[in-house]
Amino acid sequence: MDTQVVNETEGDQRGQHAPIRVAVAGATGFAGQELIRLLARHPNVTITAATGSQSTSAPRRLPALARIWDGTVVPLDVAAVAADADAVFLGLPEAASAEIAPVLLAAGVRVIDLSGAFRLRDDAVRSRWYPATKSLPGGVAYGLTEFEFEAIRTAKLLSNPGCYPTASLLGLLPLQRAGLLLPGADIVIDAKSGISGAGKAPSDRTHFSENHGSVAAYNPFGHRHAPEMEQALGRSVTFVPHLVPLDRGILSSLYTRLVPGTTPAAVAAAFDAAYASAPFVRLTGDALPEIKHVAHTNFCDIGWKVDEATGRVFVVSVIDNLVKGAAGQAIQNFNVMFGLDQKAGLL
Repeated sequence: MDTQVVNETEGDQRGQHAPIRVAVAGATGFAGQELIRLLARHPNVTITAATGSQSTSAPRRLPALARIWDGTVVPLDVAAVAADADAVFLGLPEAASAEIAPVLLAAGVRVIDLSGAFRLRDDAVRSRWYPATKSLPGGVAYGLTEFEFEAIRTAKLLSNPGCYPTASLLGLLPLQRAGLLLPGADIVIDAKSGISGAGKAPSDRTHFSENHGSVAAYNPFGHRHAPEMEQALGRSVTFVPHLVPLDRGILSSLYTRLVPGTTPAAVAAAFDAAYASAPFVRLTGDALPEIKHVAHTNFCDIGWKVDEATGRVFVVSVIDNLVKGAAGQAIQNFNVMFGLDQKAGLL
């Protein structure tokens, strides 16, 4: 049976019950504020707490959300958060998430973590990139909604994908799972992100006068999102991220080769089959999408070109890094976890 139909039916049933109590830890960052903005208008949610990132954080209001959510962000108190929530979104640094998530799980709270703390399954790989996470708790699922629906539905701990992997994997997995990618061929991921992808803490790299009018590559062969993509694809990738002078958005340009004889029609069929029931993936075919088409939405737009003579394929995948790449996808996963319509609070 179509999982989307099941999901929407369960959502109709859930809508007859009391709202789900939700807390957001780390509500003052870019993704945290986006979470509050979306959750405040979610038809099945009551926000019971929004906290800073530390127990010493000063209470504060969020002026940008006035009349959307007029609460106060309070210092982080894990016990208090757990006592009054069915689910907690963690918009915290990975070391904090690694410490706090097990405490919340032990209290019977379901957790949606936006950090990278629980994304990597291999202990040795994880110890390199996220050393604070010594082991993975039981009931963890990787939250690429369109490909992990059943695991997400029963998860106690949801590890939300990184923004770069979300855009890139949504553009590559349909071809990989259809057996169309040439074994051994290079996969090159050339991705551009807006400044908000670097987080809210200021640095020389994110300073306005350093970025305005410029584009810069960074961390080639050394970005922690590369092993996340390799884990999903089961093969190595060449990943080079770039910083562009936009406040939000990611454009991922994907280059690889197809199995000999693969036609443009076969590529289109693979994408169509993968996303036939996906409410937040829009396929544009050979009309390549742009960041402005998805800004401030939970959509991922995907377009492609096939060069039959050489067997090359070029895919463009675009998302808003703060929505589909963070808060929006987290809420989409929350909806699946609690038997709601995937679109609730997002459309």
